[in-house]
Amino acid sequence: MHTNYKEAFALAKQQYESIGVNVEAALDKLKDIKISIHCWQGDDIEGFLFNQELSGGISVTGNYPGKARNGAELRSDLEEALKHIPGNHKINLHSIYAETEETIDLDEIEPKHFRNWVEWAKQHSLGLDFNPTCFSHEKAADGLTLAHPQQEIRDFWIEHCKRARQIGAYFGQELGQASITNIWVPDGYKDTPVDRLTPRKRLMNSLDEIFSEDIDEAYNVDTLESKLFGIGSESYVVGSHEFYMGYGLTRNKQILLDAGHYHPTEVVSNKLSALSLFTKGLSLHVSRPVRWDSDHVVTLDDELNEIAKELIYNDLIDTTTVGLDFFDASINRVAAWVIGTRNMQKALLKALLDPVTQLKEAELTGDFTQRLALQEEMKTYLFGAIWDEFCLRNDVEPGLNWYGAIKDYEQNVLAERGI
Repeated sequence: MHTNYKEAFALAKQQYESIGVNVEAALDKLKDIKISIHCWQGDDIEGFLFNQELSGGISVTGNYPGKARNGAELRSDLEEALKHIPGNHKINLHSIYAETEETIDLDEIEPKHFRNWVEWAKQHSLGLDFNPTCFSHEKAADGLTLAHPQQEIRDFWIEHCKRARQIGAYFGQELGQASITNIWVPDGYKDTPVDRLTPRKRLMNSLDEIFSEDIDEAYNVDTLESKLFGIGSESYVVGSHEFYMGYGLTRNKQILLDAGHYHPTEVVSNKLSALSLFTKGLSLHVSRPVRWDSDHVVTLDDELNEIAKELIYNDLIDTTTVGLDFFDASINRVAAWVIGTRNMQKALLKALLDPVTQLKEAELTGDFTQRLALQEEMKTYLFGAIWDEFCLRNDVEPGLNWYGAIKDYEQNVLAERGI
């Protein structure tokens, strides 16, 4: 079987190289691209700090058995997933994944509460990204946090976000690669507000206070994530795209684009080149919305391919953090990580294998017929064989050969959890 993979790769390589594509360069480039894999797929965003139902415009559906119940189980599940994902990556944490025997609140988190994650990341040569958790908490019960009219409530969330940035810096210092610390808040109203401006002023002032501490971007990079609407904020979201775009550009902060946080007729892929002209870097949460921000497992669909093309064609990949954000409890959670992450990598590889120079030249000279012909022809090239070779070179199973190991893990590990 291994010989057949090699033969298929040789044929595919010849096909791509016949139109001037450097296959080896594409494989080398993909190996260096880190995906930020979200930990919360493994336990339905429950975390370990509180025993509290998920709330704040977020919903996870399904009850597939084997959900991780603690840090050891979640890290074990991530290890299993990483065995089947080629390359070296990062893990994205939320504040609620702190591990401590103390009773603490979110405004009391410290680096020591994430020591287990850092030591584990060192063992597996992983980076860590971070997020304050501004939802599923009694002080967010009315749907407002950093934009809350009560100063006491705002101060709580300001302190939480300040500590989150410090923890991100701790990750960066310990692991030798900058941590992306992303702020998303659910603030908004279910029904039409009278005053849209004042909450945005409060959010702006809260963010200014959060960022008042200067932290070296070699260790921590701040990002801000917008949303169109959520459950309980259908009519108005304080942190809209326009708000964060303005804030990020005037405060020199990165803007994070979530593929599910826009109107159904908008696409993130069409925003990347425009924003790149005015920022020194971008961040992504790649998800798959189905009619709304429902965070389905990423599939190799048209929009994923377009996102990858924008990043590769325009040389944006080196200044963009590609993170994932989906949570599906209706299927095996470990398999969801593998499927979604591999699809992100496949999309990037497909873009790396496109004859970009020829395509751009045809467009520049007005030969749109050649451009279309070449774009369509590439859709039937032997891409799968190149992907299989990438997996083999990174000691990961090609094709669906990983699936048996995941089912064994489900039977021998997940089933023992009894949930």
